[in-house]
Amino acid sequence: MVEIKTDTALEAMREAGRVVAHALAAVREAAGVGVSLRELDEAARTVLAEAGARSPFLGYQPSFAPVPFPGVICASVNDAVVHGIPGDQRLRDGDLVSIDCGAELDGWTGDAAVSFVVGTPRPGDLELIAATQRALDAGIAAATAGQRIGDISHAIGTVAREARCGMPRDFGGHGIGRRMHEDPHVPNRGRPGRGFPLRPGLTLAIEPMLMAGGSDDYRTDADGWTLRTADGSRAAHIEHTVAVTEEGPRILTLP
Repeated sequence: MVEIKTDTALEAMREAGRVVAHALAAVREAAGVGVSLRELDEAARTVLAEAGARSPFLGYQPSFAPVPFPGVICASVNDAVVHGIPGDQRLRDGDLVSIDCGAELDGWTGDAAVSFVVGTPRPGDLELIAATQRALDAGIAAATAGQRIGDISHAIGTVAREARCGMPRDFGGHGIGRRMHEDPHVPNRGRPGRGFPLRPGLTLAIEPMLMAGGSDDYRTDADGWTLRTADGSRAAHIEHTVAVTEEGPRILTLP
């Protein structure tokens, strides 16, 4: 079932989204050569705790996962696309890092992700991150009342294909609100004018995941969580929680 949020609910989601933004900023500030992914997770945990928020990631176990997720962030490095577990791996110069984080505050949820490079960047990584940001911007711009989910999907997919990037099959954005994952599903490719209609009060997590090699194929690590590009190419993931409003799309996960 898809819940259309009231203005009061949107304000509550905005507060949860602000916590997510602050957690991602803290992680990015903590990231550096030699820092472990576990330390980045601790930085996010501190922000959530200080805000009185809980993590919708910690302990989450969807049907595909063999074990509950052990962190409050997903930390995916280089060829890891999404769902990387924040363990003892230490960052190296030039690593491309994608961090996904969520927060639940007063019964409402926010979800966002960023990609960045630690230390000296490769030009190709900066181009990949820029393309992913353009895809997200295009998807958000399409999230207007009167359009449909397919318009968002088509906008994202068009940018990705123009950049000659792949996108992992079966993964995309989602509805969000009282829970992190709600209906409707938001594919990162699709046909315009198709799918669920966009109405004011609909809230979506829009999250393009681009793979530099151009292939849509991926593999899953032995941990059952981490998705990696099948060809070993780099990946980037950027996400915002967005509300459809009468005035246009409203991003709820800005600082």
